[in-house]
Amino acid sequence: MQKTPAFVFLGLAIMSSNAFADGPVPIIQLKYPLILVQPEDQYIPMGSSATFSVTAENASGYQWLKNGNPMDSQTNGSLLIPQAGIDDVSYYSCDVFKDTAFVPTRSASLMVYTNSIDPQTGVDPIIVYALPVNGNGGQGTCPGHYVGYVDYSPGTNAWGWVPDTTNGNTIFTATDTNRTNTKIQYLGEYGDNGCNQMTVTVPNPPTSPQYVFTIYFTNNVPTNAYPITLDGFYP
Repeated sequence: MQKTPAFVFLGLAIMSSNAFADGPVPIIQLKYPLILVQPEDQYIPMGSSATFSVTAENASGYQWLKNGNPMDSQTNGSLLIPQAGIDDVSYYSCDVFKDTAFVPTRSASLMVYTNSIDPQTGVDPIIVYALPVNGNGGQGTCPGHYVGYVDYSPGTNAWGWVPDTTNGNTIFTATDTNRTNTKIQYLGEYGDNGCNQMTVTVPNPPTSPQYVFTIYFTNNVPTNAYPITLDGFYP
């Protein structure tokens, strides 16, 4: 069927009030669905389940998309991803239909992380996987010019990983173990930040209670989930 997108406004079909001067009040009919609750970003342990959902009024159907591509048989108001793995790390959105017209939701990211013990330090480094995006930009000498990036942030209204000071850890690092030409930037909840090539260290004692991280690519942006290794942090 032919689909008609609606991005900015709601169409209203309103009958002329003159036709009902001596009759009942005309009915206002929404042409497009009204999205009340958007899908939220999620970061979960690898192997756990993730659920994305949308709440809408005046909706007659749903179609979930993974990185902009329709997903087979995913036509409900919620999307369940059981035992999420690296291949599930993506951006998920939903087209909410009213007959042939639809309104798209925001794209919500899914990140997964896994823990493994470093035999040299005894610290449990967290390996976090997120999906890179294309985007040209430049900020000073670090990260400098970049053509894409990947954000390791648990959501638009949340902060990320906590320095593990409970076990006597003294070094808090974020490292790219896959490339040698990337830049890593950290940002603390209280505004402290730092940037370096391949690996970056949060000072001890940490200024902020939580941190988020970004890897910037100078060329050839990856199209699959990309990992960052966080030593001395936990979710």
